[in-house]
Amino acid sequence: MKIPIRMIGIATTFFWIFLIAFSVSAAYSAKDIQFNFGDPQTGMNADNELFFSLPITIVNRGFYNIGNFNVTSRIADSDGHEITRGSTLISVIRKGEEVTASHDLTFDIDDLLQRDQEYLFNDSEVRIHEAVGLRLAEVIPVQAEANFTLPWGAPLYNFAIGEPQYSAFNTTHFRATVPISFENHAFFDLAGSIQLRMYNNVGTRTGYGETALVAAQHARYDGAVEFYVLISGVTPNGRFEACLFSPLFNYGPWVIPYG
Repeated sequence: MKIPIRMIGIATTFFWIFLIAFSVSAAYSAKDIQFNFGDPQTGMNADNELFFSLPITIVNRGFYNIGNFNVTSRIADSDGHEITRGSTLISVIRKGEEVTASHDLTFDIDDLLQRDQEYLFNDSEVRIHEAVGLRLAEVIPVQAEANFTLPWGAPLYNFAIGEPQYSAFNTTHFRATVPISFENHAFFDLAGSIQLRMYNNVGTRTGYGETALVAAQHARYDGAVEFYVLISGVTPNGRFEACLFSPLFNYGPWVIPYG
């Protein structure tokens, strides 16, 4: 039996009316969807990696389910070079449902500090780009983006090596004491060791020493490295080469003149 053309026209009209009504109601329902981003948290995980965690709460008071809710983050240094990126996906948030998720990212702090030593010695910031996408009623795509920054506290802020102090040890050697100070502005405790190699003004190595260090977060560190130097090799000026070793990162050698 053939369906009259008039009936086909009516059916098509109702189909389009349904689609338009569906789209409008889905878009209207977006005002009843709440997205709450909690305070970003940073810290160190068990693998000695820096983690970034952003709590997200989605409350769907709309008329339809939300599909493919996706958060993508890109973390970059102050020059815009990418450090890491990652995504979190929630397949479905049903109408009337409240869902809380944690959007987590990790990156190797050693990579960051090797790339840019400014993060080791100077307070700075990291840039975060967030993109949120979803499908209203699991069909209509919606996307929003935002940028913000997180402060970065340098673990070796205002690092300084003082002038070596000498005391008699025997007829051929002095005992050298070299003061070290800095402020740990980071959000993590710094534990490890620091090595010093001492060179005189003609480039001859005159001494070597190492000491353990423990610097609590947001605290000042004052310590010293002690070692023995040949009296005949001591000059009024020269240089130190310093190396820092810790479970979180290694850095060095960096050159610091004295005298």
